[in-house]
Amino acid sequence: MTMHSNCETCPAHAEMARLGEAVGGFDRTVALAGNPNTGKSTLFNALTGLRQHTGNWPGKTVTRAEGGFQFAGIRYKLVDLPGTYSLLSASQDEEVARNFLLFGKPDCTVVVVDASALERNLYLVLQVLEITDRVVVAVNLMDEARRRGIEVDTRSLARDLGVPVVPIVARTSENVMALLAETAAVASGETVTSPLRPRGTPEFERAVSRLVPLIEASAPGVPNARWIAIRLLDGDAAVEEALARGKLADMVARQQAPDLRFSRKIALQGAQ
Repeated sequence: MTMHSNCETCPAHAEMARLGEAVGGFDRTVALAGNPNTGKSTLFNALTGLRQHTGNWPGKTVTRAEGGFQFAGIRYKLVDLPGTYSLLSASQDEEVARNFLLFGKPDCTVVVVDASALERNLYLVLQVLEITDRVVVAVNLMDEARRRGIEVDTRSLARDLGVPVVPIVARTSENVMALLAETAAVASGETVTSPLRPRGTPEFERAVSRLVPLIEASAPGVPNARWIAIRLLDGDAAVEEALARGKLADMVARQQAPDLRFSRKIALQGAQ
């Protein structure tokens, strides 16, 4: 189904409304992730229009953009994460994206990928799937893929990944309503996913299983102790320091608290 943003009488428009100004008062939170140049910002702008808030992430110079939309009577806050190739915390952008997915606990994460460069983009998808079950993959730039003669079997991809996969063209809003429907179903729990999570060697998995209860004991209530254990084994200095200094609980609180420092400035673009 194609959504025409300039058609105020079409059914699609009646199902979705862009929300702005107030950052609070939303029912659910959706994170938007993706590699740079996948059209993530185009999708962000299509969903929020120009009613966006810009600012910086707590303690970072990385740009933060938030907007809102209403779909099927539910108000959603959309958080545009920095465009990154991975979540391995090698840069501020990666650290910001990872920390929000891990500690901010969005109700759903939409990962935008380039239909013509799926292999490269799936690296980030698999990392997001390690952190959260609530994921929808938006295969964007389908028009470019069609022009190049590239066929993307989104049904098979959904089966392999264990999460909904929706082909879209963000620039023209092609199939964006279908994406919103899948996102709403995952966010509400109506759709239960079974994300692909490759297992490590037996030795690696034993090490993870030993670390998980220690992490849970040292930081009660911290989400996804398995991911933290994996990062510790991989030598993630930021995670190791946060755990050693008892900062994990503070990181959870910072990610989930409303940020009152947003400007009222209209954002013309998201974070890539």
